[in-house]
Parts: sequence; structure tokens; C-alpha cells
Amino acid sequence: MAEVLVLAGPGKARATCALLTLARRIGTPAVVLGGSPDQASTATLGRFGATTIYAVTAPEVDEHPVAARVEMLVHLARRRPSPAAILIASGRDGLEIAGRVAVRLDSGILSDVTGVTAGRDGPVAVQSVHGGAYLVESSVVRGVPILAVRTEHVAVTPAPATPAINPIRVPFPDRVRAVRLLARGRTRPRELSTAAVIVAGGRGVGSRAGFELVRQLAAALDGVPAGSHAAAELGWCPPEMQVDQVGTIVHPSLYLTLGISGSLRHRAGMRGAGTIVAIDSDVSAPIFQLSDLGAVGDVHRVVPELLAEIERRRAQPMIGTTDDSEA
Repeated sequence: MAEVLVLAGPGKARATCALLTLARRIGTPAVVLGGSPDQASTATLGRFGATTIYAVTAPEVDEHPVAARVEMLVHLARRRPSPAAILIASGRDGLEIAGRVAVRLDSGILSDVTGVTAGRDGPVAVQSVHGGAYLVESSVVRGVPILAVRTEHVAVTPAPATPAINPIRVPFPDRVRAVRLLARGRTRPRELSTAAVIVAGGRGVGSRAGFELVRQLAAALDGVPAGSHAAAELGWCPPEMQVDQVGTIVHPSLYLTLGISGSLRHRAGMRGAGTIVAIDSDVSAPIFQLSDLGAVGDVHRVVPELLAEIERRRAQPMIGTTDDSEA
């Protein structure tokens, strides 16, 4: 079977294992890794079916992560025989890498992929479209299929293998080194697309200062803060925190909204959440039609009470615990 290249994302072990799970269905999984694999990561990748780990160690991998990974995939894809497909985890960086690789290889690209099977003429991808309203099957008809996968939809299953580590040298062109990382030193926000708990704020929080309630509640729940398109357009949160069909589409276990009315575009970005809790002052807000639990009220009064309750419960001793001296 032909190789299927799987791009390993830094700090995204679960997403990489999901890609390996899909890759096994259409070919022989081979991981493309920036850096040298340690014993633990090699064992994890092997547990989910990686037969080869292409390790690229170079300064460009860390200094220019997106551009370097584009070059890594293009370099490997141009070798003979060509891979059966290239699988990349969706997300802001993943979609950029997938698009640039597709252009460089003159190949077709499929995004919002949630599943894949082997077809007679190549991989057949299942795509989620219109905010999950439909599932369609699609195939790439030219070049190496590039699949941007929404890994949160993939059930990860092991298939143990013993991967061979293959260090490779990629001739990075000057255009990669010419990129300057203006954001170096800044803290990268936690990945929205894979967060288990998300607290999102909208126009109803009232101001940039009011949006601080979103961050406080997210921190209290060990979650990730997010915002609606209105909050992003008003400058209350950065664009990378925007949840909707043109921003980040999320599927957390818990999605809690503060002052978000629930426009169609926002609901398309979060309707796959396990449990949806909404707080808004408008009893007729569309978000309540989708929520599992709703509270009608001013977020500036409800959220402080909620934060106090969380703090109170955390201060209570756990039921069933005993003092070590009495054990």
C-alpha cells in the first residue's frame, strides 16, 4: 500500500493519533515530524499505526513553523512513489499549511473532513458542510489528495506497529528564512478547536472591560475563552478567539455563552458542543433554542455569582477523604 503522510502538530498528540487512525484506512501511515522524536512520542505514534517517522531537525522548523512544514510535506510528496494522501489536522495553521501545500503540488484539497475510506480511484472523504447540516462524500481528482481533518470528530483507535525513524534533510529555500516572526515571545492562545470547555462572550458583555468576565469564568472552569464575531469586530477579543462558521468551529464538552444572542453564523460554529449553557438578558434570544440550560439575566450580575459559587465549592473538602494521620 502507498504511504499516507500524516503531519504531526506540535502539542497535538490526540489530533495526530486521530490522523493516523484515518490514514490506516487508505494506506501505510507515515508521520512527518518537526524535530527528533523522543522515546515516549515514538511509542505513542507506533501504538496508533505509524510505520515510519520522517524526522526533520533544522532551525527553520522552530523559527518558521508554518513555512517549514509546507516545505517538509512538499519535499516528501515529490519523491517517488507519490503518497496516497496527505492528512493535516484542521485549525488556523493546519488550513494554511494544507492550502499552501495544495498550491505547490497543484493538487486538490478537501477541508472539514471527518472521515475517509479507500475508494477505487483514491481516498473518499466525508465532509461536514453548512455547519454540520449535511455530510457529503468527495474525492480529489488531480494530484496528491490533501485532506484537512477535523480530528475532534474522529474516534481514535490503536493498531500497534514498530515505526522506523528516518531522519531526512529538507533543502529549505531562502523564502522560508525571509519570514520574520513578529509574534515571537507572545503567549500563544490555547487551541480552541480541541478545547473541552469554552466560555464565549458576545455583544451582551457590554465592553472590552466587561469581556474580562469571559476570561475569569474560563479560567475558573479550566477552559478556553472565546468570542462571537461581534466581540471580535468590536476589538474586545482577537480574531483567533472568534467562534463561528468563518472563524473556528468547535466541539467542546461544555460551551458556555455570555451575552451572545446566537446568530446563525455563530450557532453553525458551536452547535456540535456536548452541553450548551447560555446566559443572556433577552428571553427571546435564538441561543436559548439551542442551549441545554439557559439563564435569563444580566451577565454582570449572574457571572460574579457563578464565580463565587465555583470558588465556594472548590473550598469544600472532598467527600470521603480522610486525614493522613487518621488513615
